[in-house]
Amino acid sequence: MAYPYQLGFQDATSPIMEELLHFHDHTLMIVFLISTLVLYLISLMLTTKLTHTSTMDAQEVETIWTILPAIILIMIALPSLRILYMMDEVNNPALTVKTMGHQWYWSYEYTDYEELNFDSYMTPTTDLKPGELRLLEVDNRVVLPMGMPVRMLISSEDVLHSWAVPSLGLKTDAIPGRLNQAILTSSRPGLFYGQCSEICGSNHSFMPIVIEMVPLKTFENWCSSML
Repeated sequence: MAYPYQLGFQDATSPIMEELLHFHDHTLMIVFLISTLVLYLISLMLTTKLTHTSTMDAQEVETIWTILPAIILIMIALPSLRILYMMDEVNNPALTVKTMGHQWYWSYEYTDYEELNFDSYMTPTTDLKPGELRLLEVDNRVVLPMGMPVRMLISSEDVLHSWAVPSLGLKTDAIPGRLNQAILTSSRPGLFYGQCSEICGSNHSFMPIVIEMVPLKTFENWCSSML
């Protein structure tokens, strides 16, 4: 999860988030190189007193500054398209969880199990236990097995919401009358926090999401206790 004064992304928990971090670093380096080159050329033109006609008006230069940006755009577009296809790909999910957004809480239904559903409300500050996080803890966590692909079906019953967990690289809109899907796979156990990322009313900031990733055996025991 995030910590105070953090400038970068949260630690990646899923393969998709790892790819997004690599793409961010790749694009940031290209932007840095372009910015450095542009600033160097500007400073060069401001400090020199002479202007060469062959530099300001030459077909070779125009060809270079037309082809070079095209190559840079391709270098950015190809990795981006690869990640987009990876995010949309759903390969035989081991579990499906349906998520419904409400004003102002989330409800979850494990569609592979009968009668396994619950609502998830934010825990009031007065009810927090030592070590729990204010405005991020919930009364019912989403428990999922780690290392297995899980399909999330996301929708809303009233207004627009957005189900987002940064460390998993997830942000999917919850739209009334429409069912969106996302795939998540965690590479390690732990608690992962998120929040509603679409302004949905006066209590928009009080819709936290807590995912608890556990080993498969622990998940089966939890399911048995909930049924």
